[in-house]
Amino acid sequence: MIPVATSRYPTTAVDDAITLVKEPYVDPLLRANIWHVRGRGRDLLVDCGLGVVPLRSALPELFEREPVLVLTHAHLDHRGAAHEFVECWAHPAEPVGEPGRGSLDGAVLAVLLGLSGEFPPSLISARPDRSYDPRDYELRPARVTRQLREGDVVDLGDRRFSVLHLPGHGRIGHDGDVLFSGDALYDDELIDDAHGSDAPAYRHTMCRLRALPVRVVHGGHAPSFGATRMRELIDAYLEDGAP
Repeated sequence: MIPVATSRYPTTAVDDAITLVKEPYVDPLLRANIWHVRGRGRDLLVDCGLGVVPLRSALPELFEREPVLVLTHAHLDHRGAAHEFVECWAHPAEPVGEPGRGSLDGAVLAVLLGLSGEFPPSLISARPDRSYDPRDYELRPARVTRQLREGDVVDLGDRRFSVLHLPGHGRIGHDGDVLFSGDALYDDELIDDAHGSDAPAYRHTMCRLRALPVRVVHGGHAPSFGATRMRELIDAYLEDGAP
């Protein structure tokens, strides 16, 4: 029996504007980072997790102002709570407005995403309440209110993030100093063979990322890192990754 845990979203202040939100009771495969950025004119949320528990009601202190939700891509661990938000922005290639391919059963999800390997029977280690059944998990469609394309700008008033269309595994944005990289780049094993991924395009994406003059990278998974580590990860992928 999966135990019950009511506290679902611990937060960590990265700096005066950026807060990291985590889902600790999720298997590492689906334990995506949620980034809240407070701006002078508006707030930004980069991805929104699995949505096992409603995100907004769990963290009212972060959602005093209605944020714009920007989705890096449409995998379930990044857009599960997207239906909760009034403003949801995403690239037109991402099927955010459709019911998604989602399951919290490891074997079922591996088939849906085209992944190989052994996965646990349940991809969550705690339920929000005793009545919750992980088999009932549903990836609900969201209403996309703005389609984001290469070169578009997300303006928060005191900082502006440029959208980069980087196919392979998600899209991202940066402000010249900070890069939100989604699943295109993070400090762990990178996945280029899941459903919707494109390994040759991913290599081109890596080459483009390597040229960015950013100071810090906030990825879709794992801890953040600096420019030196960014180049190390990219070089390792280009040397050992997909042909």
